Amino acid sequence: MDFDKLTTVMRTLALEAGDKIMEIYNGPDFEVKSKSDDSPVTVADEAADAIISAGLRAAFPEVALVTEEQAESHSVTENTFLIVDPLDGTKEFINRRGDFTVNIAYVVDGVAIRGVVYAPAKDRMFFTQADGTSVEEAGPFAKDAVGALTPIKVTDPDNGALMVVASKSHRDQATDDYIAKYAVKDMKSAGSSLKFCLVATGEADIYPRVGRTMEWDTAAGHAVLVGAGGDVVRFDDHTPLRYGKEIFANPFFIAYAPGVELKKA
Repeated sequence: MDFDKLTTVMRTLALEAGDKIMEIYNGPDFEVKSKSDDSPVTVADEAADAIISAGLRAAFPEVALVTEEQAESHSVTENTFLIVDPLDGTKEFINRRGDFTVNIAYVVDGVAIRGVVYAPAKDRMFFTQADGTSVEEAGPFAKDAVGALTPIKVTDPDNGALMVVASKSHRDQATDDYIAKYAVKDMKSAGSSLKFCLVATGEADIYPRVGRTMEWDTAAGHAVLVGAGGDVVRFDDHTPLRYGKEIFANPFFIAYAPGVELKKA
């Protein structure tokens, strides 16, 4: 893989998809449909998927591609592939809360090694560079030129005063019960894969997810977090979260800065 090309293509496609998403977001009311699993989907999901899929297939025709909106047609047998959630946080999008992202990632041998997370309504862009390290780009964003970049790094956490980020739309008692095992200084809520990025930038120390997610929800944020010195492990046994699993479903997991003393479930 040409990682310079990969970084450029993923970033550009994320911006192009983000433009289309924001055009719909700022326009008149849009139809909300239900997929087979009862999750919502909008014309913005479908339009962003079309932009990203076409761009990735043109740039990397030899690499398998998995996207949320085409998931029912996928059957990836190898452990190396591109994986996309064209609009992560559809509920946030529908409710016009802004916490939605475009996620594009590259998985090699089951490990998410490169990714881009773009939050168009928040004007925040995070991505892994060609060498695997993670940065945040300052807007406004131009497709033909990268703006000012800031290297990002996880914090050195104080286990007596942790900063926790949790899901905005999927918070439940099981999550609260697990968070209660820690000494928490403050807690914030965020939608979509932004939670991984808040840990990556040091704005939070830990993000536990006790709920259903799919690989396209997490791979890009996972890659950004690892590139900033963080990690993501399974909730049950604290082994690494891997990709290419059956039907692309994740177990519960914990994203964290390595200085956090993880608690058992």
